[in-house]
Amino acid sequence: MHVGQHLGRVRRLWQSSHALVAIPLGLILVITVADLRTPESISLGPLLVAAPAITTSFAGPRLTGLIGVLAVGAHVLISSLQGGLTAVTQIAAITGLAILSVFAVFVCWVRDRRQEELAQVRSVAEAAQRALLRPLPHRLGPLHIAYSYLAAEKEARIGGDLYAVARTEGRTRVIIGDVRGHGLAAIGEAATLLGAFQEAAHHHATLPALADALDRSVCRYLTQFPEADDEAQEHFITALLLEIPDHGRVARVTHCGHPPPLLIRHGRVTSVMPPHPSPPLGMFVLGPDVRTSHTFTFDAGDTLLLYTDGVVEARDRDRAFYPLEERVTEWARSGPETLVRHLHRDLLDHADRALSDDAALLAIQRSSVPPGERRFDELSSRTDVRRA
Repeated sequence: MHVGQHLGRVRRLWQSSHALVAIPLGLILVITVADLRTPESISLGPLLVAAPAITTSFAGPRLTGLIGVLAVGAHVLISSLQGGLTAVTQIAAITGLAILSVFAVFVCWVRDRRQEELAQVRSVAEAAQRALLRPLPHRLGPLHIAYSYLAAEKEARIGGDLYAVARTEGRTRVIIGDVRGHGLAAIGEAATLLGAFQEAAHHHATLPALADALDRSVCRYLTQFPEADDEAQEHFITALLLEIPDHGRVARVTHCGHPPPLLIRHGRVTSVMPPHPSPPLGMFVLGPDVRTSHTFTFDAGDTLLLYTDGVVEARDRDRAFYPLEERVTEWARSGPETLVRHLHRDLLDHADRALSDDAALLAIQRSSVPPGERRFDELSSRTDVRRA
């Protein structure tokens, strides 16, 4: 099986590069013919080194070695036909060509090894990132969900932004958050909050109580920093907690220093902003009963757009911020997937594909659920609660 995979890989490499092989082969042929037709005082043989050098740009060590052998053979043919195979200059030129061809093969081998190592590292990193920020279901009870994540760090799929959902008895709880900072350095705090949410969402009756539990988890994590306490206090996480019942019009939201969601209803866009938002998680200064929840109507057909500040703080070349609410209005009558897809592309175009911070989008649309599906969702949620 291993041999078959290796042969398949070689075959794919050959298929991707065999068309380009005509360039060094044609170069060897042209130089050979031209050298044979020019006076013996003019030697074009040293130019054959260009053939293996060009091959290193698109082929592996085996094909580069083959082109090098052909180039050396062509040089030997030219020297023998011109009667100078025993000349010191010709022997030196052939030897130099052979050494350079071997060096080209070595360069290809080192490059391929590093590419394989990089591919393995990327594979492990992507697996770890998927395990941390799991894909959300597209349907959850009466909710239709679409999401998008844009990491500011190159080669990264996630960073300091986070989102997750949890089903409890007859309701869905959602969290979206933003760790101070961005990129891979913020993943540790994001993982702590996500793990705490997935557990605590099943054990607290209200969103303020859930927010307090998450705040304690974040504070415990931050106290484990080896730096001084005053530096640890500079770390915090803005978060928004959302609770949507399966059989009711009233949804609840708790703001912890996070941007307010946008409510889309009949093509109109409004901001769901509570009168007294709470400070972010991990501030070390809050006592009990400080956080509150805000209620709003969330009917069938309504859509909620949750986002992180990396979206609204994205700048274009003129340093203008991204006008999220204005752009949402343009696609206010679209479904969640279409809305998120348009915003994803438009945000990248606005920032010239160079975001300065991680950006997450989460669209949730409420729809009516058939009675049979409702009973199945309720039974599944109760089973999950008992297992938790």
